[in-house]
Amino acid sequence: GRGMSAMARVKNKQPAPVQITAEQILREAKERQEADPKPVPSKITDADELAEYRLRKRKEFEDGIRRNRNALPLWVKYAMWEETQLEFDRARSVWERALEVDHRNVTMWLKYAEMEMRHRNINRARNIWDRAVAILPRVDQFWYKYAYMEEMLGNIAGARQVFERWMLWEPEDNAWTSFIKFELRYEEIGRARELYERMVTVIPKLETWMRFAKFEGKYGKAEQARGVFERAVNELGEYAMEPDLMIAFAKFEEKVQEFERCRAIYKYALDNIPKSKASELYAAFVAFEKQHGDREGIEDVIVSKRRFQYEDDLKQNPFNYDIWFDYARLEEQDGDASKVREVYERAIANKPPSLEKRAWRRYIYLWIYYAVFEELRMGDEERTRAVYREALKAVPHGSFTFSKLWVLAASFEVRRKDLKAARAVYGRAIGTVPRDKVFRSYVELELQLGNVDRVRTIYEKMLECFPANCRAWTSFAELEQSLGELDRARALFELGVEQPLLDMPEVLWKAFIDFEIAEGENDKARA
Repeated sequence: GRGMSAMARVKNKQPAPVQITAEQILREAKERQEADPKPVPSKITDADELAEYRLRKRKEFEDGIRRNRNALPLWVKYAMWEETQLEFDRARSVWERALEVDHRNVTMWLKYAEMEMRHRNINRARNIWDRAVAILPRVDQFWYKYAYMEEMLGNIAGARQVFERWMLWEPEDNAWTSFIKFELRYEEIGRARELYERMVTVIPKLETWMRFAKFEGKYGKAEQARGVFERAVNELGEYAMEPDLMIAFAKFEEKVQEFERCRAIYKYALDNIPKSKASELYAAFVAFEKQHGDREGIEDVIVSKRRFQYEDDLKQNPFNYDIWFDYARLEEQDGDASKVREVYERAIANKPPSLEKRAWRRYIYLWIYYAVFEELRMGDEERTRAVYREALKAVPHGSFTFSKLWVLAASFEVRRKDLKAARAVYGRAIGTVPRDKVFRSYVELELQLGNVDRVRTIYEKMLECFPANCRAWTSFAELEQSLGELDRARALFELGVEQPLLDMPEVLWKAFIDFEIAEGENDKARA
């Protein structure tokens, strides 16, 4: 019954409206804690009490160490406590025992040596440093502190000796730099130079050479600094092709007023350093030319900078013909014919990958511009002819053709007053892929020359190829009309109107009717 009543008592099983978190419970417990009783500070009054206190502390330390021999912080505390009691022999004994536990612990060595230094036990400190650097020669801190200690004591030769011992281990650049700085503090320029010489053989890196060159620039003569730069470029080989080194070299030459040398360095660097890295180099070169160059020099730099940009873009997409156009135009303005030709040749080598006429439209203009350049700028007729010939070969006439190319090629021959060649081009065009535009241009040419018979032949051929072309019929008939051959004209109109298929019959009919009215044949027109 009691169990039942106990259960009945808990009526509401809903969670309480205000929840308590574990954090709150803990916080409250913490707040209500009683403070630990503080140990009463004891005053040590006589020697016995002191001895007892020391015994007690030592026992605590020794027990702690016995429990955990590897607790290094405990060793440090123990030794430091002994030091506060001015019991140096005991402190040393603790350090030595600690080092037996772990002789590779850097902190131990540092604190041990610092204790000896604090109390001016110099020889003992030297001893400790010697042992430390012998056991752990790769810990730079020991060497630094050792050398610093000797220098502070005014023992310059001693400090130098420490550095020399360190250098035998061929440490990182920082160690060398600090040794060099040490020598410079005592104005030992010659020694510093020797150190740099050793440093670049041990660490033949770009940075070390740059530091050496900077040093020579500051303390040496111009020739010496130049010598270092030149050796750096020779010895580093391809690794010397870094903008930083080249800019530093050029800036040095600029500082000693050797502008031609400076320019040569920039140009050499720009020719040899990959495009992606060279933006800083360019900026420096442009700045240099603006300051010391003539107008041509500056333009040269700007041209080469643009050239650079184009090359970069074309690497990503060689089929971007717009860039090729700009590039060619740039070279044309620059006026170096061989370079212009080279750009055009490289451009036309990139045939469009697809066989859609749309893709070829821009490409064809490369050929056209090339031909125009050869004809107008260079006046080289043979090359122009060759360009047109190759261009016509390049177009896949099976899929599509460009009347413009044929017409341009023929007009070129006409300009040369070589009618036979021009006719041959037109003949080839009509033979390969007859096109309305080609025919019209051919007719125009022969008309200007007054070869009516030839014009007739061309029109006949054209109508054979394009019987549905009303403009051909009308222009042929109008030609006959203008020549006064009315019967021929009428016959042509009659023939044309009878064609089963016409592209614009209304044009043809209107022309026929206008013709009859013009000739005063109203009845025929009405019919």
